[in-house]
Amino acid sequence: MNRTDRLYALVEALRAVAPRPLSARRLAERFEVSVRTIERDLSALQQAGVPIWAEPGRTGGYCLDREHTLAPLGLTVDEALAVTVGLGALANGPFRDAAARALGKVHAATRDERLAESLAVARRIAFLEPDDEDAPADVVAAALRDGQVLRLRYRDRDGEPSDREVEPLGYVVRDGVWYLVAWCRLRRAVRAFRTGRIVTLEPTGEQAPLRPFRASDLDIPYGTTRHVVED
Repeated sequence: MNRTDRLYALVEALRAVAPRPLSARRLAERFEVSVRTIERDLSALQQAGVPIWAEPGRTGGYCLDREHTLAPLGLTVDEALAVTVGLGALANGPFRDAAARALGKVHAATRDERLAESLAVARRIAFLEPDDEDAPADVVAAALRDGQVLRLRYRDRDGEPSDREVEPLGYVVRDGVWYLVAWCRLRRAVRAFRTGRIVTLEPTGEQAPLRPFRASDLDIPYGTTRHVVED
């Protein structure tokens, strides 16, 4: 059983016996994984907003609040599949952690039979991604959200490093590769930084001035750019 299926199954196992608790040891035996893995999965579900709490004591364990569980989503099989594939596509991007949490919420609130059908198809879909592309740090996503100036060390295609301060503007994704689009204070121009080539980066705490960003205005000699949400 993969982790996504196990997260959903954990919620269902706790829901079936709620409000009685289940110990991490019993859950580990049921899913044939270590207690540490179960505790890590339960922690991820808690962080995703699933109402699970620990009950101490010899007969304690983990409980699910049946009165406050997520209402079933009225997604069709195709809609559940689209959400699963869409969020799965973000697994190596700057929003990977948020996408994993969101997927756990969707699966926990999707009707059993529809989720099973959509997962059966989703397992036949794969992403072809570059082997040498490192997932960008969470701070990249946070910087765009918070509007902070970033200080980064970047290596170009020839491996030459440079130190920059940049004002994040947005992202462009091409063939599974993420680029941070930013105003580069060194070059005094908009530049696209391949996230896998960012060696180090840190927020400076300085708020960047608000600058317009339209992907269609970039000089990218490849395909047609399209915003995720159009104005």
